[in-house]
Amino acid sequence: MGEAFVPVSFLRRLSTAAILLATVSTVQIGSAGPAQADGLVGAYLAGRSATQDSDFAAAAQYFTRALVRDPANPNLMESLVYTQLALGNLKAAVPVAQRMQDSGLRSQVANIVAAAHAGETGDFAALLDRDLENEQISPLVDGLLTAWAHMGQGAAKKALETFDEVAKQQELRFFALYHKALALASVGDFEGAERLFSDNGGQLGRSSRRAAIARVEVLSQLGRTDDALQVLTESFGSDLDPSLTRMSEALAAGEALSFTIAPSPREGLAEVFFVLASALQNEAADDYVLLYARSATALRPDHVDALLLSAELLDKLGRYELAIAVYKQVPRESADYHAAELGRAEALRRAAKPGAAAEVLEQLIRDVPDSVIGHMDLGDLMRQEENYAAAVAAYDKALSLAGEDAGNRWFLLYARGICHERLKDWDKAEADFRAALELNPDQAQVLNYLGYSLVERHEKLDEALDMIERAVTARPDSGYIVDSLGWVLYRLGRYGEAVGHMERAVELMPVDPVVNDHLGDVYWAVGRHLEAEFQWKRALSFIPEDETDGEADPDRIRRKLDVGLDLVLEEEGAEPLKVANDG
Repeated sequence: MGEAFVPVSFLRRLSTAAILLATVSTVQIGSAGPAQADGLVGAYLAGRSATQDSDFAAAAQYFTRALVRDPANPNLMESLVYTQLALGNLKAAVPVAQRMQDSGLRSQVANIVAAAHAGETGDFAALLDRDLENEQISPLVDGLLTAWAHMGQGAAKKALETFDEVAKQQELRFFALYHKALALASVGDFEGAERLFSDNGGQLGRSSRRAAIARVEVLSQLGRTDDALQVLTESFGSDLDPSLTRMSEALAAGEALSFTIAPSPREGLAEVFFVLASALQNEAADDYVLLYARSATALRPDHVDALLLSAELLDKLGRYELAIAVYKQVPRESADYHAAELGRAEALRRAAKPGAAAEVLEQLIRDVPDSVIGHMDLGDLMRQEENYAAAVAAYDKALSLAGEDAGNRWFLLYARGICHERLKDWDKAEADFRAALELNPDQAQVLNYLGYSLVERHEKLDEALDMIERAVTARPDSGYIVDSLGWVLYRLGRYGEAVGHMERAVELMPVDPVVNDHLGDVYWAVGRHLEAEFQWKRALSFIPEDETDGEADPDRIRRKLDVGLDLVLEEEGAEPLKVANDG
């Protein structure tokens, strides 16, 4: 997506409270209800524990087992409905959700499942017949679902009236108008849809990525190709992703774009759930947002944006295998396949499968050899795996493909600089760091890395101090950067000044062995030897037993504990401790 596109709009105007206002569930998911039979307690507690870990598959198994023993327990029923929907198993969630509704139990998640199932099966009458006193999801969702259900029954006039009724609530107005425009377009009234999109200076068409795409498709259907291209450029800039590039090329070739955002009532219902998931993202809990994203894909399995959102949420929840499976659902012929494969590679890396992640990225690069982000992600993966030579090669390729004004160029230089430094090629590393700073002079990460490296090399300490002070100003709560400031002051012999910064760094990173080791050295330098020994012992306790090449050297720390820092420095041939400006 180009940098020119800035979603405004109703997503920011709508308060989370307005979206979430809904029926009160019978229980909180995973909350305890009394266990009445032997064997129920174990299954329930295991399910609850799995739910807290977002292990939806295990939770569903445990709750199913518990529900067999206590079939009328509302806590168990809701928990099972929730986990099945989070897994994307709408069909498995439906019977239990229906049982809850038949029993008069008020549950938002059960109501979501029932409504999604009605839309999936095309039962628009069931959507219209819902008892919203007990089966409410939220005023917004229910209003939009009702309007689309009228569209499904061919009652377009009634549907438009319902959209207008929802739009009377100021906080919900943009949602309602967006869906009204989609509904008009779905029945071929592109003129009416464009009137809504173009009103108020085209604000509605700029309200989200999909709204902008919908307007472009509407303009194309009206034969207004130049206007469609103009909206595309104004919304997304010139740096288009593969999906938008495909649209731009088709328009430039004189092809008419099909209307794809919501071409039928069922797709309209899917868009309701997806828009809600998008609005709630970063505002509500990830597992709650996932319920809406999964509902969208149940109604429309080819909703790639909903698939990508579901996978992203699963990744954030630590359910990497589920995320990988969802990313794989994006078809190869999709313009978003590239993005899905990048996401799958990252999920594989997080799942501790770096080899599989590398295979995905290497295949992607073979398919799209000029993919800057593909080469960059491969470089990042190789760097994380400490294969620095391979990482440099990947970053070299990414830099050769990226434009001189590419927004991520500074990062590519910075990342490659780290690899050169780890490969002990300091000249190339320093050149990359300084080139990155030319592009982004106040970037705290680069300032800190270059400054700290200079400190460790005992070079240009005054310049290093200036860099690190600028980095601390930008990131005052970064333990690594505050540690760097304390350490450069120590190297300069300004031991008293270093103490406060090193103590602050330990507060920010209390179990980091390097920071604790540094504080020990600073304490020793100011004569606080007992405190120094305490910090060195702490540092030793935080070094993993299998770590052999970390910055905190356990053998050196043990030697300091045996003979003190002064003798260790003498043994190493280093300069003795000396206060700055001391004779």
